[in-house]
Amino acid sequence: MKKSMLSVSSLAVMLVVSSVVTGCSDTKSDNDKSVTITQFVPDLPDKTFVEQLVPDFEAAHPNIKVKIMKAPYSEFDSKLQSLVAAGTAPDVTSHWGEMGFIEFMDKGMLRDMTDLVQADNFKAADYGMSDDVLNIYKIDGKNYGIPVYSYTSLMIYNKDMFDKAGIPYPPSDFEDKSWTFDKMMEVAKKLSKPSDDPEKAQFGVDWGWAEKDMRLIYFGAKVYSEDTWKNGGHPTASYFNSPEAVKANQRLHDMIYTDKVMPSKEFTKAVAGQGGDPFATGKVGMSVAGAWILASVKDYSFKVGVAAVPIGYNDKARDVLYIDPLVILKDSKHPKEAYEWIKFQLQKNVQEKAIELSGGTPPSNEQAAEKYYNLYAPAIDPKDLKKVVEGGLKYGTESYNHLISNYSHILDVVNNEMDQMDNEKANATTISPVLDKKVNDLLTELNAKYKKN
Repeated sequence: MKKSMLSVSSLAVMLVVSSVVTGCSDTKSDNDKSVTITQFVPDLPDKTFVEQLVPDFEAAHPNIKVKIMKAPYSEFDSKLQSLVAAGTAPDVTSHWGEMGFIEFMDKGMLRDMTDLVQADNFKAADYGMSDDVLNIYKIDGKNYGIPVYSYTSLMIYNKDMFDKAGIPYPPSDFEDKSWTFDKMMEVAKKLSKPSDDPEKAQFGVDWGWAEKDMRLIYFGAKVYSEDTWKNGGHPTASYFNSPEAVKANQRLHDMIYTDKVMPSKEFTKAVAGQGGDPFATGKVGMSVAGAWILASVKDYSFKVGVAAVPIGYNDKARDVLYIDPLVILKDSKHPKEAYEWIKFQLQKNVQEKAIELSGGTPPSNEQAAEKYYNLYAPAIDPKDLKKVVEGGLKYGTESYNHLISNYSHILDVVNNEMDQMDNEKANATTISPVLDKKVNDLLTELNAKYKKN
């Protein structure tokens, strides 16, 4: 998901640190010999729901108390780092701010959980996960995180618009070989009604597949050097000026200004407001994004369906995954108890409860998935959603923001340059060389700092 981070005043940091020292400390007493562990979350409903899981856990684990610490979403990273620096780090958290998992690793913030996993004989299959999902957060054979929430990407479409145009619905089955990007474009052109009047305009698709750098890989371009995935998420080179990357960028630009099948930023702002969702206006036929776009489906004034992301030009990157692990911070005084709390959140019945309480956070435990598939009924057919999620997991690749170090800095540079592609007269051929040089210069600087530290 898109993330941002704002600076926090020294006073605010001091207040946060002082307020949680008690919560992070050992609270053993002669009476109950209990310990208190803490989980740190953004102050958002789809994260703070975890508070409602605590009573059941404490009932089953009478010697462990759990406190949930919160921070405003925009201040999550800064407050977490302040707590770590002050020696009052929480026990459990995840990469819910702007820093990704790899940056946690770079900063030496994470505890190796391998001893806990091995002593417990933890098996991913016992918690409805594949080894591939568990291994996303395994570094050099060691476990540093256990996936608890598992977002895929998907397509959502306006059934009313398809019905009016007499066009068959797109398939939910990822194995349907007829559903390609080119086929989607063919359908999008039939659904589109270009107009200078925002009230009259209609568009076939809104392509929100990943961030602006990553979406190029869908079209077969390589964005970062291969060593990125072998040296802990530190790319030594980028390739934004390769013929494949330039062609992919131009194709995305042309979807808006040449093919006129995708809404521009100006249209979106005019009909949906700043940061609004053009699909929600009923003027867009198909929208591709992370599964969080399902949150409002019951509120739409039109019928909706879910479909597979069409087949692109990279069989290893058809769907974007956003797998959130729970991690134990290195300074945790109670790692065994923290591990029990994480494991508790993976249980089928707990994940089912979390789905309901959070309003639709998808589970990593596939044994709880039926609850998720039925959550959006009758607006969304559960059978279709199941096909879409299972296909997304099979053909998905993890989001770069979780796997590349200093990703927020890199993405700022990428967006500053690629935002020019939102201009009708922009051309990828002229923008790409400048973009590539700026990103490569930044990578050189970042890698020098990394090696020095």
